[in-house]
Amino acid sequence: MIKIIIVAILSYLIGSFNSAYFFTNYIKKTDIRKYGSGNAGATNVMRVLGFKVAFFVFLSDALKGVLAVLIGRLIAGDLGGLVAGVAVVCGHNWPVFLGFKGGKGIATSFGAIISISPIVAILSFVIGIAIISISKYVSLGSILGAISFLLLNIIYYRSPNMLVFAIIITSLAVFQHRANIKRLLNGTESKLGQKTNIK
Repeated sequence: MIKIIIVAILSYLIGSFNSAYFFTNYIKKTDIRKYGSGNAGATNVMRVLGFKVAFFVFLSDALKGVLAVLIGRLIAGDLGGLVAGVAVVCGHNWPVFLGFKGGKGIATSFGAIISISPIVAILSFVIGIAIISISKYVSLGSILGAISFLLLNIIYYRSPNMLVFAIIITSLAVFQHRANIKRLLNGTESKLGQKTNIK
C-alpha cells in the first residue's frame, strides 16, 4: 500500500507539470489560460499559437503519461502502472502548481494507455482522429476516442483492474469535456482551424 501511495503522489506531481503553460509562458510570456477557451491544453495552444507549438505540447503531455506509468511499474508492478496512469492524468487536469486549473487530459491519457495497452490505445487514437477529420470538432473526437477506449477494453477484456482503469480514464475525459458537450449540443463549439491569436 505504501508503494501505491508513493506512485500516486509521484505521478500526480509529474502530471502537474503543465506543458501548455510552460511553452506559452516561455514563448509569449503569457498565461495560455487567459486566451481562447481558457484551457491549458494542446487544442487551445493550437488555436492560439498554431500547430507547431501545439505538437510539442501534445508530445510533452503524452510523455508525462509514459514516464509515470514506467515509474509506477518499476515501483509497484502492473497495479502501480495503472494507478500511475490515473494519477498523472489527475495531475494534468488539476495541477497543484497552477491552482488546480489544467488541461483535459487527452494527451496524457494517451501516453499512459499506450504504455499499458498499446494496440487498444492506437485503435482509440485512430478512431478519435477519424472523427476529428470528419467533423472538424477536436472535442468530439477526444470524447468518442476516450469512449472507444472503454468499449474496446470491454470487448477485449483483460482483467478487473484494467477495466476499472479504463472506466476511470474515460470518465475523467468525458467529465473534463462537459462544457464542450454542452456547446456541441447547442451548436456553438469551435471547429478545427478557428484561431485565436495572442495580442
